[in-house]
Amino acid sequence: MKTKLQLKGIGHSYQDGTGQVEILQNLALDVEQGEFVAVMGPSGSGKSTFLSIAAALLRPTSGEVLVDGEPLSNKSAKELADLRLRKFGFIFQSAHLVSYLKVEEQLHLIGKLAGMPRSEAEARSAELLARLGLTNRNKAYPEKLSGGERQRTAIARALMNKPDVLFADEPTASLDAARGSEVVALIADQVKREGNSAIMVTHDDRVLHYCDRVLHLENGALRAS
Repeated sequence: MKTKLQLKGIGHSYQDGTGQVEILQNLALDVEQGEFVAVMGPSGSGKSTFLSIAAALLRPTSGEVLVDGEPLSNKSAKELADLRLRKFGFIFQSAHLVSYLKVEEQLHLIGKLAGMPRSEAEARSAELLARLGLTNRNKAYPEKLSGGERQRTAIARALMNKPDVLFADEPTASLDAARGSEVVALIADQVKREGNSAIMVTHDDRVLHYCDRVLHLENGALRAS
């Protein structure tokens, strides 16, 4: 299978006033097309830093991130922003929906930013909302949605630009067990259906059976479960 995302020899540190603090050390990861990878670790282990570097939101101190075999280290901030828009999708702890946009408008906005023709954007959003059971909520504002509906809308929005890689940061944190399981099952289904890759940072071991691999971040590096 095709490797979609690679992290090679990633290190990251910061100055805390008394010296350098190493967060990540020689971290390596390959994520294949259609693979759903979970990353676990205690608070302070560097999970957020890892995810930010993998998603091209933060440059590592050392090492290289590659997307479809293309290194990111020599790209400008504008090029990285364009990469995130075209190739990445993001799902967060909270849905972070735009309060004054209806459900379908949340998706149309992504289509517009990505330069998608209006007819294509409308067809794509209708398809995703139907697939995620939100067709009858397409005209609703976020305040009228349940927690599960908001997260399903966030998943649809993340898939709108047909991303190569999905990044999910604690997507079950604000949901009860049943809704959390539903959301991760939906992510897993979309990964297989659309041929995306996905990385999920989570503390929720109840949803790990939906993932293809579970890794633990310890002492700045990833190890298999």
